[in-house]
Amino acid sequence: MMKGKRIINSLFRVGGRLVLTIAFSFLFPLSSFLLSSCGLRKQANDNSVTMQPVGPAFSADSAYLFCQQQCDFGPRTMNSKAHDDCEQWIIQKFQSYGMTVIPQKTVLQGYDGMPLRSTNIIASYKPELTSRILLCAHWDSRPWADNDSDEANWRKPVMAANDGASGVAVMLEIARLLPDSLTIGIDFICFDAEDYGYPQWETGIDPGNTFALGAQYWSANPHKQGYTARYGILLDMVGGQGAQFHQEVMSKHYAGSIVDKVWRAASVVGYSSFFPVKEGIGITDDHLPVNTVAKIPCIDIIPYYPFCEQSSFGPTWHTVNDDMAHIDKNTLQAVGQTVIQVLFSEQ
Repeated sequence: MMKGKRIINSLFRVGGRLVLTIAFSFLFPLSSFLLSSCGLRKQANDNSVTMQPVGPAFSADSAYLFCQQQCDFGPRTMNSKAHDDCEQWIIQKFQSYGMTVIPQKTVLQGYDGMPLRSTNIIASYKPELTSRILLCAHWDSRPWADNDSDEANWRKPVMAANDGASGVAVMLEIARLLPDSLTIGIDFICFDAEDYGYPQWETGIDPGNTFALGAQYWSANPHKQGYTARYGILLDMVGGQGAQFHQEVMSKHYAGSIVDKVWRAASVVGYSSFFPVKEGIGITDDHLPVNTVAKIPCIDIIPYYPFCEQSSFGPTWHTVNDDMAHIDKNTLQAVGQTVIQVLFSEQ
């Protein structure tokens, strides 16, 4: 069945083709059902901490609205009017919160040779500061619901309420809350063309790097010459019902200290049940070129559903059910407040 964001398994789990010290394989979800079929169990982390919560209160209601407003354009698939209209909306929202915005436009090539009119949207808080933190998410929609349990839906576009819009929504709410008093710069990057990777009905194609095209481009061509950041945090699918965020393997490999920082922050603000201190799986996602090409240590906050037969990414991943009906404000709140804690602890 479908392979989407690539799953990377350590050598202790599987053999296979080696890349550095990592073996690559792919996720093959069996089918897509409703959330209740997942049987996801939540476990709290009882580690004691001495840090205190800092920063403003994240509004899940506001983030939920931002998610809805993106979906109101329809699926934001590459080269579509909905994509173009949503691009302008995202730019205007960041500008309304005082961010300096750079639209990084280019034409990328899809796995099928399709020219993709792509825009990475870079919104910067205090762009004059040299000490910076990078937050990122992808904003495009999957053109094909090719992990849906109903094969008749495979060529329908995905609304991408979670797999795309949720990460942008959390970043917009954080941008809205930023005061003038922070002494660090923050860059919000909305990566484009993340989800145009080859669909499951194609055969005989080397998946290569067909996903995360916008992140690959930005990492090799940053919006400012010599750009760097202390670290980055990728927000991918951060609004799903029943989500838990295990520690993604590639994040631990490239940026283990940042993983520790974020999971510690989650514990401080009371969301350790959403961020169990457990190893998840390895993902080839937007954070990988940021680590390997841009050389910025970057982690991926991405859900892991170990008890979901249909997908380790959750029951709505790459299906027609990735809509607002399956977005949970509690998940948005947990991720948003955790990232607020991280940012405001950098003073």
